[in-house]
Amino acid sequence: MPGYNLRFLIFALFALSIFAFFLTANHTEASGGGLSDEKVRGDYRIMFYNVENLFDIHNDPEREDDEFTPGGERRWTWFRFREKLANIYRVIVAAGGWQAPEIVGLCEVENRYVLEELTGTTPLSKAGYEIVHRDSRDRRGIDVALLYRSDRFSLIREKFLEISSPVDTFLKTRDIVYVKGVTVCLDTLHLFVNHWPSRWRGRAFTEPARFLAASVLKSAVDSVFATNAEAKIIIMGDFNDEPADASLRVGLGTETDFADTHPNRLYNLSAPLKLAGKGTIKFRGRWQLFDQFIVSGTLLMAERGLAARKNSASVFDAGFLLVRDEVYYGYKPFRTYEGYRYTGGYSDHLPVYIDLWGK
Repeated sequence: MPGYNLRFLIFALFALSIFAFFLTANHTEASGGGLSDEKVRGDYRIMFYNVENLFDIHNDPEREDDEFTPGGERRWTWFRFREKLANIYRVIVAAGGWQAPEIVGLCEVENRYVLEELTGTTPLSKAGYEIVHRDSRDRRGIDVALLYRSDRFSLIREKFLEISSPVDTFLKTRDIVYVKGVTVCLDTLHLFVNHWPSRWRGRAFTEPARFLAASVLKSAVDSVFATNAEAKIIIMGDFNDEPADASLRVGLGTETDFADTHPNRLYNLSAPLKLAGKGTIKFRGRWQLFDQFIVSGTLLMAERGLAARKNSASVFDAGFLLVRDEVYYGYKPFRTYEGYRYTGGYSDHLPVYIDLWGK
């Protein structure tokens, strides 16, 4: 009996420590702009998350994934893979307002298998997520995907937009995922999920690749507008550029002035977050806002059905996603690896989300 009481006491203390961690986990510096804004959850919450290297443990001979295998440089084991899935599940539920978001855009996922494991073997299985995904041409094998709750969203169409250059044959990057569907509010939504080419060879050198991605996306958006000038469009993703950068402002044609809104124009809801000092990734001590939401003017002007507001977008910078930045100042995202040292964290990106309200 004394042994039982001791075990109960240890369990109770552990549970209390976990509760206290989540209760006090918000840091004052967070993603560059203070604590996460506490918002009342909208009728629909749509989330985007760059999960950073969600690989299975198997070697794909057609992709550069060797380091994420048990014998690879990162010693990527079954236990670490399962822990990564559990971490992503926790983030999705927490960012959803402690319930599963209606729609989740993801990038840096290796294949459909890891998505099936995420949605089928974690507590996310209760949310009834369906998966939209296909393998892309990316050299490392990281793809873009979309999850949707089938009780809240009905799929009409899915399409995968390939980004390829006749000039730069080295460019093998992720598709843009397009999904058309109907919500339980009987709104038709057009969703685009992106992961534009990175800056790893230098910002200026790689900018043409992001302009190419912008042109592919703009062409698809223009096709939607040609069919319906008042279409409700939501664009999300890791653009590897910030709201004021030319690929978004000029290439895609986004606007940041919400005073004079037109139905068939695109408005960057993440621009106010950047002005407030928010970011989703930290590079050499500076927060950058690569992960963004962009919507058509109709969603800002809607008098019926689902609508967005100019402050609909948020960075989810809860404290458990951050660790102290020992090199620079403040905090930074809590990653799965620091270099090649396994730390068991979440991602080098913070998630973002938007809320939509019914009228």
